[in-house]
This record gives sequence, structure tokens and C-alpha cells, in this order.
Amino acid sequence: MKQDPYVPTQPEQPQPVAYDAEGRPLYAHPPVQQPAVVHVARPLEPEKQVMSAERQRLHDRSKRLYPLLNLSEGEYVIQAVRRHPIGLILPLAAGTIAIGLLLSLLFNYDLVVARFTITGVLSSAAAIAVPVLVLVAIIGLGMFIAYYVYVNNKFFLTNESVIQELQISLFSRQEQTVSLANIEDASYTQHGILQQILDYGDIRLSTEGDETTYRFSYVASPKTHIARLNNAVEAFKNGRPVDGE
Repeated sequence: MKQDPYVPTQPEQPQPVAYDAEGRPLYAHPPVQQPAVVHVARPLEPEKQVMSAERQRLHDRSKRLYPLLNLSEGEYVIQAVRRHPIGLILPLAAGTIAIGLLLSLLFNYDLVVARFTITGVLSSAAAIAVPVLVLVAIIGLGMFIAYYVYVNNKFFLTNESVIQELQISLFSRQEQTVSLANIEDASYTQHGILQQILDYGDIRLSTEGDETTYRFSYVASPKTHIARLNNAVEAFKNGRPVDGE
């Protein structure tokens, strides 16, 4: 049986879609054009950006001053925001009063014995000396922990992000970081005449997308810090250098 010779495939021609009264085609759809695909090779490792000497100096200085901060390459601290000391008045005052009362009891125990006619083993100051001193040590330790936790809650503005250090307890620490590009709103609040007179308040940051809110309380001069933060956010989003001014 004789096979048909190979016939090469012809390119697809436009097919008429309308005809006149005599059967002549009026117009036809053009052939479908396939989009061209261009393959571009990309290096496996991203190109390392060249860092200026000044930026490297600021980065090294920030790493030296704040060794616990997780700073990226070329990131440096512009401003460190700490809490107002008024937040320490209540716990330190309460602890000081308690220690003073206990020591006063110990040194004037003979008057207490005479006033309440205490007899037996408890009539001697030596009998209560150890318990009183233990209570004094516990209260002193509590005051130290309260002070340590309070002063180690910090808020940092860098040229790329905002970092909040949360010292939850003596051995528990947490760090929260949000990019300046993700900050949608930054504001501060001051309630009452005392906060107005002593110039302290709360800072609030909200981010885009997940609507996460960050708060930092007992901030000294919150208006100044928020103004500087808003300037940094605007500069970062517009591609300008962030200097914190």
C-alpha cells in the first residue's frame, strides 16, 4: 500500500467571519499572537549594598551602646526612649515605708514588749531579729526587681524600624520590631493635670494590615518623641534619609 507523501504544515490563516451577498469575505479575525517569553538569569545571592563609612560608624556605635538589640546590617539607633521616673514612685515608696516600719519595730522592740506586756521567748528582740531581717531582704529584692523591670522597658527609633524592649520579669525579656514602612499611625495621650505638668504620657503605634497596636507608657516628653517618629516614618516612606530630626 502506497503511503501519502509528507505534507508540511502551513501556518494558520485568518478565517473569514462575515460574507457579502456574493459570498466574498468581508473581514476576518487576525491570528492569535502568542506573547514572547524572556528568561532573565538572576544571581543566587543578592548583591550586597555598599554602605557608607558614616552609616557603618553609626551602626557600630549602636551595637556597642545597645548590645542586646537585634539590629540589621546598616541599621542604627536614632533615639532611645525611656520611661519617666514617676512610675517608680509608688513601688519604691511602698517598699521604703515597709522596710522603715520593720526596722523601727526591731530597734524599738523593748517599747513594744513593755506596751503589750509580752512575756516568754518573744520578749527578746533577738527572737524576732531573723524574721524581720528576712522580710526586709525580701522587700528590698522586690524593690530591685520592680526598678530593674521598669527601667529596662525601652523604646528605640532606628533609621529602619521601631524596636520595643519588653522586660516582663527578672529573667523574661521580649523584643518587638515593626518597620517604619508598616506604621500607619503614631500618636500620644496625656490624661490629667499631673501628666500635663510633669510632661509624660503614653505612645501608641498602629500598623497596616493586621491592625497591630503597640503601646509604651510613662514616656517623658511624648509630644517631642511622636513628632520625631512621624518625621522618620514620612522620610522612610518617601525614600529620604532618616535622621530623626
